[in-house]
Amino acid sequence: MGSNDFVTIFFLVAAVLIFLQLRSVLGRRTGNEKPPFDPYSPRDLAKGPGSDDGKVVTLPRRDEQGVDERFAAVDAFATPGSELNESLREVVKQDPSFNPKEFLNGARMAYEMIVMAYADGDRKTLKSLLSREVLEGFEAAISEREARGEVVKSTFVGIEKADIIQAAMKESEEQVTVRIVCQLITATYDKAGKLIDGDAEAVSEVNDLWTFARDIRSRDPNWKLVATESEL
Repeated sequence: MGSNDFVTIFFLVAAVLIFLQLRSVLGRRTGNEKPPFDPYSPRDLAKGPGSDDGKVVTLPRRDEQGVDERFAAVDAFATPGSELNESLREVVKQDPSFNPKEFLNGARMAYEMIVMAYADGDRKTLKSLLSREVLEGFEAAISEREARGEVVKSTFVGIEKADIIQAAMKESEEQVTVRIVCQLITATYDKAGKLIDGDAEAVSEVNDLWTFARDIRSRDPNWKLVATESEL
């Protein structure tokens, strides 16, 4: 065997040994490996290479113009630079999950539920939607009405208009005030069945300012009605 053949065989053996050594050190692919870190992927934008998924702190994302995406829903809802826009941004800074459009849809539903629960004397429904102070006032009015033997019959025609007019953070509590204009048919009868207030057929317009609040530290994710005011 020539010297050249010996050298060739030597390098082949060495290559095999090196391969086996690397295989034992690096292991084989099992299909369960984490994908490589991609600094341009939205999924990995808030992560650094080698980040532990259980300890990742998600950072606010920005669009191509560098605008914080947390405020996109706010800017679409209220004119950027307006007082309302700025106050809603303050809420979003503390509660990134807050979306003004979604909140307003929920407030409209809550408004109808509360108005009808009050007319029906449904304390259970009111308890889930009102703060303790507001609930006490509603329950007192219902009790007085019941003591007099009066009955309220109401038909909720619909909400004509609903707007967020104010928002604020008060320590850990986010508060949002909504102006609601609704149409309602309501009539109150005494214990003899005689109409003493309202109209059983006429549609009346009701203008209210309601403030809803939620403590961002609480495990309860629901908003509560914390203040009511009627607009003339």
